[in-house]
Amino acid sequence: MNAHACCHGGDGAATTIDPVCGMTVDPRTAKHRAENDGQTYCFCSARCREKFVADPSAYLEARGESPPAPPGTIYTCPMHPEVRQVGPGHCPICGMALEPMMPTLDADDGGELSSMTRRFWLLVALTVPVFALAMGPHLFGWHLPAPWDGVAAWIEAVLAGIVVLWGGAPFFARGWRSLKPWLPNMYTLIALGTGVAWLYSTVAFLLPGIFPGGFRDMHGRVAVYFESAAVIVTLVTLGDFLELRARRRTGAALKALLGLAPKIARRIAADGSESDVSLDDLHAGDVLRVRPGEKVPVDGIVLDGESHVDESMLTGEPMPVAKTKDEPLTGGTVNQDGALTMRAQKVGGETMLAQIVALVAQAQRSKAPLQRVADKVAAWFVPAVVAVALIAFAAWALLGPEPRLTHALIAAVSVLIIACPCALGLATPISIMVASGRGAQHGVLFKDARAIESLHDIDTLVVDKTGTLTMGKPVLTELVSLGGQPREHLLALAAALERPSEHPLARAIVNAADAEEAAMPAVVDFRSLAGRGVSAKVDADDVALGNAKLMAELRIEIGDDAKARAEQLRGQGATVMFLAVDGTLAALLAVADRIKPQTPAAIEALHAVGLRIVMLTGDNATTAQSVARTLGIDEVHADASPADKAAVVNRLKAEGRRVAMAGDGINDAPALAAADIGIAMGGGTDVAMQSAQVTLVKGELGAIVRARRLSQATVRNIRQNLFFAFVYNAVGVPLAAGALYPWLGVTLSPMIAALAMSFSSVSVVSNALRLRKTRL
Repeated sequence: MNAHACCHGGDGAATTIDPVCGMTVDPRTAKHRAENDGQTYCFCSARCREKFVADPSAYLEARGESPPAPPGTIYTCPMHPEVRQVGPGHCPICGMALEPMMPTLDADDGGELSSMTRRFWLLVALTVPVFALAMGPHLFGWHLPAPWDGVAAWIEAVLAGIVVLWGGAPFFARGWRSLKPWLPNMYTLIALGTGVAWLYSTVAFLLPGIFPGGFRDMHGRVAVYFESAAVIVTLVTLGDFLELRARRRTGAALKALLGLAPKIARRIAADGSESDVSLDDLHAGDVLRVRPGEKVPVDGIVLDGESHVDESMLTGEPMPVAKTKDEPLTGGTVNQDGALTMRAQKVGGETMLAQIVALVAQAQRSKAPLQRVADKVAAWFVPAVVAVALIAFAAWALLGPEPRLTHALIAAVSVLIIACPCALGLATPISIMVASGRGAQHGVLFKDARAIESLHDIDTLVVDKTGTLTMGKPVLTELVSLGGQPREHLLALAAALERPSEHPLARAIVNAADAEEAAMPAVVDFRSLAGRGVSAKVDADDVALGNAKLMAELRIEIGDDAKARAEQLRGQGATVMFLAVDGTLAALLAVADRIKPQTPAAIEALHAVGLRIVMLTGDNATTAQSVARTLGIDEVHADASPADKAAVVNRLKAEGRRVAMAGDGINDAPALAAADIGIAMGGGTDVAMQSAQVTLVKGELGAIVRARRLSQATVRNIRQNLFFAFVYNAVGVPLAAGALYPWLGVTLSPMIAALAMSFSSVSVVSNALRLRKTRL
């Protein structure tokens, strides 16, 4: 058996995960293995293997075990999309686990997250007593009498060893891998700092006698730094856990989009027989039947039948579209009231839905969060710290006072400990945590740090119309009587006709009649004419309600005055229907999606802070221009498909603009993902909220102003924290190396270095907490 494929992890996997403890295992060198359901699993120890063999399902279910990715699956790094390979592995640049470029509905990748969750909470349980035992005497004066002080010291050492060697193992592995291509990153810093602190502390604890007097405090003890190493490992694990959870939520958006397509289709064979087949078995040219209430399986055209199809996933518009012979159909849309026979034209990855998924995936992979700024400086910071430590050792060993080697070792260890990147690692996460809580209080939910980084300097806001600027629910705005009949009577006739229909335009008329408590007469001989309207006998009258095409079929004349009035209503953004009674045009009914009451003030506030407003909508140009004129929108793009919306966003970005996109529909998902920052309106679709990085809980556009102010304050705070962290190292490292000794005779012991390192973290946390008082 190929060593690379013998353990669960896929062909070519360099490493795999122990299903019991979650540790990374190299299948080429793993000594402990077990078979289950034809799959080989690798373990870090015999004990883990025994637990697995006793009850495999307990560990596989906990991991969310899923079928391996298909052979040939391309994996990429979430942070460095240029890194691609066949099969899983780790990024050589940042050390993160690679992920499939495209998700599947069958693959449940929550196992890594559940493993990380268990690992983090176990590390917390182990680190808390280490910290309490180490810091208790300093903070609270806790001093255990002999022999209990020795027992406590052993407990501290053993627990810290487990945290560092087990919990920190992935960091050491990633730090080591970063050295092979010489691309040091945060994990290099963490591995170096925690490794030196723990190794030095272990030697000092087990063999204190080998250390000369220069290493001892006033009580004659050699200081140890177990708590520093343990706390750093646990904090970094917390950061990785939060990052992984955010990436899983991002992947959920793609899975939600994939879930829009049905799993099976009803195919009609050449002999007329019908059978249900998987979408994977469909080919272009197949004839399919789509029954009422079913989703259209793939892209194609109508061969026979009439119906209305809900295409809101593409256009964002609530009104279903009439479909007759030769009309196009899109996979994932919903057939409503009639049976259709269709011919498949595009299947698999060629469908519009698959293209939308690809657009979202590509846009999501193109972004990197602000906290990775630490990786950018790590390339020079790590070698610089090591170089300073070596130079300090050499300088003290050659030129320092006696005992030279003692002073040299103290200086080198102090440099490495004081440069441990705890403050650097905390600089961004702590500010993000405070800002996220602050934003939630004001109805603004940030998905991750990247969202705050991107939002603070946007200069262009792209907005969807339906559900974002408007209510997203059509209402009857006007009824114009043309023949002198009372308005109440005409509304009752129209509502009686539309009562059986679920069409949004019909519901708007019925709701208006219900609100006015209109008495609706009985209806007989009801007929629904797809794409044109409805007709029936209401009491003794022949009544028809529909568009101009229906009026032409019934030979009902629409006068010039009525045409002019209808065009005027369309110019106000309304859909106009004609009501005929006994062969004569009796009324015009205008149904429109009203602008939200708070939208005008929000647009004015957004303009006031210097944002350019661009509207993208799948609605027609007449309605879009009407809304834009009313609100003072700067730029309008109508009749826009999901791909068109993403293309406009990408064009604006190519022009050098910083673009935010606000929307609430499935059709907005590619544009939300393509924008520098995607903003989902609360109450919108799950796909929109999963594709976006910011969610406005109340769906209020004006909250973007508050979100931007909070973002700007947070980015300033993060930059201040990073400044503190770097200045701390710029000052602390030379001091630890002994730069002031020739003039002042001052040096830093490792214990003081650790205290200084802790102070830097406290300063960063204190500065971040100021965000709680930010005025929005």
